[in-house]
Amino acid sequence: MTRKIADCRRYPSETHCTLTIAGEEDEVVRAASEHAASVHGHEDGPALREQVRGMLEDEKVSA
Repeated sequence: MTRKIADCRRYPSETHCTLTIAGEEDEVVRAASEHAASVHGHEDGPALREQVRGMLEDEKVSA
């Protein structure tokens, strides 16, 4: 299974957040949504989780 990443550096924020979360898709969606709510003030819920899921990227594997 391909690991996914959510990287806050790709999205502008007032806090200039640099957090990157990597793991299996459901783990990353859950952690990134909780982070978006607690740090960035978004409301955690199904809409946010689907938005996060749509922004995930495949983790690049070093050779």
